Amino acid sequence: MTLEDAIENIDIGGPAMVRSSAKNYNGVAIVTDPEDYAPLLAEMKANGGALQLATRFGLAKKAFTHTARYDSMIANWLTGLEEGAEAKPADAAPVPAIFPAKLQLAFDRTEILRYGENSHQSAAFYRDTTPVAGSIAAYTQLQGKELSYNNIADSDAAWECVKSFDTPACVIVKHANPCGVAIDGTLLAAYEKAFKTDSTSAFGGIIAFNGEVGIDVVNAMNERKHFVEVLIAPSFTAEAKAALAGKANLRVLVVPISRVLNTLEFKRVGGGLLVQTPDNFTAQASGLRIVTKVQPTAQQIEDLLFAERVAKFVKSNAIVFCGNGMTLGVGAGQMSRVDSTKIASIKAQHAGLELNGSVVASDAFFPFRDGVDVLAAAGAKAVIQPGGSMRDEEVIAAADEHGLAMVFTGARHFRH
Repeated sequence: MTLEDAIENIDIGGPAMVRSSAKNYNGVAIVTDPEDYAPLLAEMKANGGALQLATRFGLAKKAFTHTARYDSMIANWLTGLEEGAEAKPADAAPVPAIFPAKLQLAFDRTEILRYGENSHQSAAFYRDTTPVAGSIAAYTQLQGKELSYNNIADSDAAWECVKSFDTPACVIVKHANPCGVAIDGTLLAAYEKAFKTDSTSAFGGIIAFNGEVGIDVVNAMNERKHFVEVLIAPSFTAEAKAALAGKANLRVLVVPISRVLNTLEFKRVGGGLLVQTPDNFTAQASGLRIVTKVQPTAQQIEDLLFAERVAKFVKSNAIVFCGNGMTLGVGAGQMSRVDSTKIASIKAQHAGLELNGSVVASDAFFPFRDGVDVLAAAGAKAVIQPGGSMRDEEVIAAADEHGLAMVFTGARHFRH
């Protein structure tokens, strides 16, 4: 669309009439939402053709919101154009900027939540007026208690991770971090592997699957007496639904599967808003740079790519030990990378998982060789990391010293 076309299509009279009608709600009913037609007709039939004052006031509020959002869309589009767009030829298509100079947001409240992150905080959930297909906001709840603030936040973390895999996958999240992730030929096998990573943390966690959940998965969860807060999948078989129905408190969500990401991500800070594009980089085998004397095997490359994908969803500093399509140890949210490495190794030991021959993903570069020394001592044989440290040569030398294969991706995955 050209700037001239856009300007020509801006409605002037329509919004003015809607606003004036809304202003005069005492004697005028302005309808801007077709979904209101049926209830309004019913009310008019029941009241001799009249609408109550409260109804007209509610319609006025919707009308002002409607025109405000219409103007916001125009403002976002115009302020997002490149500088000098107005001076270009009329038939030239303007280039929109990623970040408008004046950003207007529009969200609809869907529910008041029981409380926020803590019981003394109030909270609500708002959906984008044009929600991304396949996002957690598109959920349908089949059963269970009301979702809490933390339920939704953790469900988003689990869903964004699991939908990034093409093969059957299971992701278990606890406090916004994946504590178990696995892929396999079936969802059942993926669940069993994911659960092994950290069965302690999996208790009371969020589980997400990227395919239809059957009775075999539900039975496996029951056999382990696996208490789960939220269970998410694109669909559930009739048999699985019947088996889950007995767990009255378990929240079961259906979310359409999609790889689409939000156009922008937001984080509220004191007095402002941080806005960024999503982290849509995923390493590919063809883009890896091998920096060590030892070359990774084909199987190691496969596991390294899996580990890198998981590390992308782990809070920084993130270290993830993997092998055979499953996480073996996860170190998250530490202030130093070497501590995350130690924790990941310790958690694997506590779970009784063998790290000898494993691979490791780091969400950012190793600032020193100490982290490499720790993971090598734990038994890892290959490492994937972004590279880019002023001490890269020191780190590569440490990898060569330990006989490790190391590859660089060139892309960091900080997650705060």
